[in-house]
Amino acid sequence: MSRPAVLFARDRFTAELTWTDLAGLLPGWTIRSCPSGQLAGYLDGIDVICPLGSRVDADLLTAGEFGLVQQFGVGLEKVDLAAAAERGVWAARVPGDATGNADSVAELAVLLLLALVRRLDEVRDALTGRRWAVRPTGGSLAGSTVAIVGLGAIGAALATRLAPFGVRLLAVRAHPERGGPPGLEFLTGPENLAGVLSRADAVVCAAMFEGGQPPLFDAAAFGAMRPGALFVNVARGGLVDEAALLAALESGQLGAAALDVYATEPADPDWPLLRHPRVLATPHVGGLTHEMFRRTGEAFAANLRRWAAGQPPWWAANQPAPGVLRRPPAAT
Repeated sequence: MSRPAVLFARDRFTAELTWTDLAGLLPGWTIRSCPSGQLAGYLDGIDVICPLGSRVDADLLTAGEFGLVQQFGVGLEKVDLAAAAERGVWAARVPGDATGNADSVAELAVLLLLALVRRLDEVRDALTGRRWAVRPTGGSLAGSTVAIVGLGAIGAALATRLAPFGVRLLAVRAHPERGGPPGLEFLTGPENLAGVLSRADAVVCAAMFEGGQPPLFDAAAFGAMRPGALFVNVARGGLVDEAALLAALESGQLGAAALDVYATEPADPDWPLLRHPRVLATPHVGGLTHEMFRRTGEAFAANLRRWAAGQPPWWAANQPAPGVLRRPPAAT
């Protein structure tokens, strides 16, 4: 019997971490990788693909013989889940609260929010420009109102971290009946988004994104915010109308924005939004930590082994019909 093979749709996790570092968690497996966006040329002999940021559409699903699309994290918005189910292919994610991803992203959100409040870029420029006499005056999180839009694993982890700063926490989630972590002053559903935005000094987007949905943050949403409010997005770029965001910054409706995710990635550093003086941008690094890699790797590998043993994967996002399932290598 041939060794099962998994293909990662990016050469490395980070400059320091490679996918072959997972070999100890996948004994008997072949681990391969390909450049981003080039999955179609590397499908021969592949049983599982890890899409990362690559698109998995009906053509790719037809071209390969793999039976599982397993994300190294949460996002499956670029995977055609219905087409996968029709072809007998499972698609599964690894939830952020099981992997350390939520903690890592929440920590970055706190970093970005603090950097905006304390005007970090301007302060550093004052140092390098020898402008001590006109150093910028920062704000404080203490006593401010912060709205978290999306109270899943990342949003809940963020709320837990922000509460000790003495902020008033408001939150919006798709299912408010599920409640939230201690420290929330107000929790509501998406139908009250505009009202929540109007009360906040800073807004952090941590919502789930499903492919094809319209932007959650459009011109109307930015218009509903307090003049001079801060905006942070650590979720998905597709949740934001980036032209509307730029317009809100240009008009002064928004005081500043911090972005870790973009509608198109890799983002062009010469793009006007990224060159705006009141935008702090990072290259989608929220989950890129050693802790996230270790814990996600363990869950990822466990799910591959489960699927190879003929069992449905954990955290599946679709449900292929039993009669069309592509059989795993261990079950052939």
